[in-house]
Amino acid sequence: MKVRFWGVRGSIPSPGLITGKYGGNTACIELRVGPDDRLIIIDAGSGIRPLGNALMTNDLSDGPIKADIFLSHTHWDHIMGYPFFTPIYVPTTEVKIYGPVTFEDDPLEAVVGGQMKYRYFPINVGELSSNIEFIRLKEDPFFDLGNGLKLSTKLLNHPISSLGYRFEYDGKVVCTCYDTEPFRNLFITDPEDPSYDEAMALEGEEVATEQNMVVEEFFAGADLLIHDAQYTEEEYSARVNWGHTSIEYAIAAANRAGVKKLALFHHDPDRTDEQLDELAEKYCQPGKFGDTELFFAREGMVLSL
Repeated sequence: MKVRFWGVRGSIPSPGLITGKYGGNTACIELRVGPDDRLIIIDAGSGIRPLGNALMTNDLSDGPIKADIFLSHTHWDHIMGYPFFTPIYVPTTEVKIYGPVTFEDDPLEAVVGGQMKYRYFPINVGELSSNIEFIRLKEDPFFDLGNGLKLSTKLLNHPISSLGYRFEYDGKVVCTCYDTEPFRNLFITDPEDPSYDEAMALEGEEVATEQNMVVEEFFAGADLLIHDAQYTEEEYSARVNWGHTSIEYAIAAANRAGVKKLALFHHDPDRTDEQLDELAEKYCQPGKFGDTELFFAREGMVLSL
C-alpha cells in the first residue's frame, strides 16, 4: 500500500506563506492498493481538488478513472472539495462514495450533493455525467472490499457521526482516527454538586474508559495510524467537546496500541509552519516518547508500506 497526503489541515483551508510547508488544504488522503494501484480516497476536503487534477493528468490516459471515496464524516471541511473533483465531470468515471450520516432522514447523496445546488454552485449535482454511487456506512467490524482488501469501521467521538477506517491488505494496516477526541465521563463527578450521583458517576467513568480502550484496540498494531492531533494538551483543555484530540494524547494512545508509524494530522488552521516545526522538534525525536515513529503529516508526503 502507498499513501499520499493531499490535505492535512483541519476546520478550514488556510493557504498562505506561513502554511506552505505543511499545506493549507483540508483533509484528503490517497491510498493505492495492490499491483493494479486500486484507488482509495479518504475524505473530500479541499485537497481532493489537486488530487483530481493529478488523476486527470496521470491516470485518465490509461483508462477510465475508478475510485472509492471514504468520508470520515460530513462536516464541510471534509466534503467541500467534492464539487471541484474534476473526474466526476468525465462520463467514463466510476466513483463509489462511502460514509456515515447523522440524521436518518438525510441520505448520504443529499448531504454531500446538497452543496451542489444553484444557490451555492453553478453546476447541479444532477448534471454530473459520471457514474456515482453512494453507500451509507455504520460501525462494522468487517467489510470485504474485494481483491484481498478488508475494511473495519469504528464510530468515533465527534459532534456528528464520524468513522475511523482500518484498511488491511497483504499483512499491512493503514488506519485513520479523526475527527475525534477521547471519550469522557458525561456525568457530574463533583461530590459537592447537589446533582451528584455516585453510581452514575462511576458508571460514566467506566463507559468512557471502556470506549477509549475499544478505539485503541481498533488501531492496535497498525503500520500507519493517521490520527487527529489538532491541539496541544494545554489548548485542548479549553476546547473539550469540539471533537478533536491533543498531540500528547494521540502519541500516548498510539504507543499503548503498538502502532508502528503515527501521522499527526488535522492541523489547526492557525498553526504556522514555524509552530509545527517547533512541535515536531519537541515530539518527533526517535524514542523520546516511546517506540512509535512520529511525524506531522505534510501535503505531498508519500509513504510506502
